[in-house]
Amino acid sequence: MRTTTSCLVLLFVCGAAYAQIADSPDESVAGIPVNYTEAKVGMYTLPDVLKLANGEPVRDAATWFEKRRPEIVRLFEENQYGRSPGRPADMSFDVFDKAGRAFGGKAIRRQVTIYLSKDKTGPQMDLLIYVPAHVNKPVPLLLNLGFAANNTMVNDPNVKVGTFWDRRQNKRVPATRGFGFMDVMPILEKGFGFATFNYSDVDPDAPGAVAYGVRKLYLREGQTESASGGPAEWGSIAAWAWGISRAVDYFETDDDVDAGRIAIMGVSRLGKTVLWAGARDTRIAMVIASCSGEGGAALSRRNYGETIGHLAAPTRYAYQFCANYGKWADKVDEFPVDTHMLIALIAPRPLLLQTGNTDKWSDPYGEFLAAVAAGPVYELLGKQGLDTGTACGGPAAGEPILHAIGYLMHDGGHGPAPADFPVFLEFMRMHLQP
Repeated sequence: MRTTTSCLVLLFVCGAAYAQIADSPDESVAGIPVNYTEAKVGMYTLPDVLKLANGEPVRDAATWFEKRRPEIVRLFEENQYGRSPGRPADMSFDVFDKAGRAFGGKAIRRQVTIYLSKDKTGPQMDLLIYVPAHVNKPVPLLLNLGFAANNTMVNDPNVKVGTFWDRRQNKRVPATRGFGFMDVMPILEKGFGFATFNYSDVDPDAPGAVAYGVRKLYLREGQTESASGGPAEWGSIAAWAWGISRAVDYFETDDDVDAGRIAIMGVSRLGKTVLWAGARDTRIAMVIASCSGEGGAALSRRNYGETIGHLAAPTRYAYQFCANYGKWADKVDEFPVDTHMLIALIAPRPLLLQTGNTDKWSDPYGEFLAAVAAGPVYELLGKQGLDTGTACGGPAAGEPILHAIGYLMHDGGHGPAPADFPVFLEFMRMHLQP
């Protein structure tokens, strides 16, 4: 097994040798400088993912699962995402569209409202599901965490009109347009199901919006957002990840879905979300995170692109994290965790990181290095990490690595490109289909 120490050494000596991302002029965001020059990243040392808090090494799977993994989950809860509750006792499912035919009869559609409390006027999620009509057994499924309402995600006129959070009106309004339809048929033709829900159903993507999402259900008497529950109170990303687990709760009741083979996918801030959901909920069989960047898979200790300081700035996205996260902005070397530890929490389940070679803000190389540094945990658990032989000079654009830890960089920018989806499906075929 490759030692953690050797990985750490490679990480901080190889940065300048990486040639996939060209240097760019520095800039400033939220009044904080942004570095885009590899030679200026500097030296750093990552926390040892295979060392217990008491200093003892982790040498076997039992110690990882019983001791080290719970330690790391708590560190992320306390210092980055916040603590989340479990399954709500009063949650219920309303399957209001049980067997609709879609896409010329090639798919069976199901629509479910997940009520997150006994109050049917309170927070709720609309879950849209398609399974291939030609398959007569439970299917593996790709759950997409969407930026848009379900009716604007797919070209199906029979999907319920959802809502989106309008920041100008500070309320949910009917969704009449989205970012463009997602082509579901290639997924179904491969024998997979597809599902999606709108992240803002769970919690609005806006500061000061706790009263309008699921987090309001867990406020103590007299507690408001201005009088928060403490520095480890859960932020929006933790709430969205919690919503993914509620969708998995439903899948466990659906005879057409193989709930033991659920892959989840998200882009950008939702890439961060699916990483945290996969880290916390071990029922999730696979994670596909697109351009998750800082706060996701990109190493925080690498001073390149977006940093904790940029992300947690009051004028930007502090509300997505717990209050403790921002305190590490000017002392990142003391941060108790880094993203290789987040990736390791998903082990031994398969994880695919997708990046773009012009998405410098998200630090694609920082994501690659984090995946390399998580490799020893996968190897400890009998799975193959990136296994590149060296952390220097990651794979070229369009040359994916599809081991238990996968890495794909396309020639382009932020988010997935059309050519990435066949790679996603191949990754699912390799790891989720018998």
